[in-house]
Amino acid sequence: MKTKKIKVGLLWRLLIGIGIGMLIGSVGEIFGVSDNIVFKGIIRIFVTFTTLFSTFLSFIIPLLIVSFVSVGLADLGKKANRLFGITLLLSYLSTIIAGFSAFLLGKMFLPSMIHKIAAGSIQAKEFKEIFTIQADPVFGVMTALILAFLLGLGLANTKSDSLLLCIKDLQEIITKTLNKIIIPMIPFYIAGLFAKIAAEGELLPTIKMFVKLYIMILLFQWTYILLQHLVATLYTKENKFKNLKNLAPAYFTALGTQSSATTIPVNMDSVKTSGVAEDIADFVIPLCATIHLAGDTICLVIGSMGIMIANGITPTFSMFAPFVMMLGVTMVAAPGVPGGGVMAALGLIKSMLGFTDLMSQLIISLHFSQDSFGTACNISGDQTIAYVIDKVDQKNQAE
Repeated sequence: MKTKKIKVGLLWRLLIGIGIGMLIGSVGEIFGVSDNIVFKGIIRIFVTFTTLFSTFLSFIIPLLIVSFVSVGLADLGKKANRLFGITLLLSYLSTIIAGFSAFLLGKMFLPSMIHKIAAGSIQAKEFKEIFTIQADPVFGVMTALILAFLLGLGLANTKSDSLLLCIKDLQEIITKTLNKIIIPMIPFYIAGLFAKIAAEGELLPTIKMFVKLYIMILLFQWTYILLQHLVATLYTKENKFKNLKNLAPAYFTALGTQSSATTIPVNMDSVKTSGVAEDIADFVIPLCATIHLAGDTICLVIGSMGIMIANGITPTFSMFAPFVMMLGVTMVAAPGVPGGGVMAALGLIKSMLGFTDLMSQLIISLHFSQDSFGTACNISGDQTIAYVIDKVDQKNQAE
């Protein structure tokens, strides 16, 4: 008789990792062994792992940007549909509006909610890595972006597919690296991060910050879903709020899979049930699954602002305006795997917002822990864009 394996979802593995990390890191304070050489050695092992993992991430990010963004742009450019441009524009506008709205919301509330986290009694210098490995990225993030735009737009306007096939092979390698190495190791990575935070005496302030940011992000994502349905209602002159019940299957599928790509079949069925023409649904939903990432943008903007404030840095509009504008492009065709958004955006977060390795670890942890809701927000917005495009198509046919 075969024993059925119990599959633990990524979210639960992340929560378990956080719990184990906090428990291990708190042992020193609980039992008064903070200066014990064995305890210090254990924490240093965790710190070494997180450092090595961060180095590997930094190496992968430019390759991810080149492969996914260039292929995404190339594929988008080849789609022959008169409504393609409008769909692309609406998706980009929705993403950056979500980002700028999140920034304004953050400026209003975060300074009073988040306070600078002071260093604990145990100094971070006591938990240095046992060793490090130098592995510089092949090229920088901005170089990767420019190269991705050049290749993507160039491939979209050429007849040769040989280079595109090569880049798609690279994309497949990066995807397998994400699925087989990075994603499975993320819970251990987060466990190491929280073990270090707890050992340094900064656990409680960090947890408080995470809870506040988590609640704020979630509430605004839900609000943004309603705002998108309001815009669709006003444009189509039909009550689209009544279709929220049809959205439920796709929303909960996104919660479970954490992947817009995986949710495409359910989302297409849901939007067709809501009255969108079949050809419009078949075109808009798969396209928006790769280019519309409002939920991820809300998380990354609010999360980044909160982490900056906690580190004594004041977020400014001049810093976040170009960041939000670039997010809308960089996350095009972010891989359909959990955490794809933050992986594609991590280079921008470091280069444009000046995040340190520790700050980057925090935004990765925050994004992964709420990625289910971010993905659900993304696919919910895909449906509202489908409502608008369907109405535009109806008007075009009537002319």
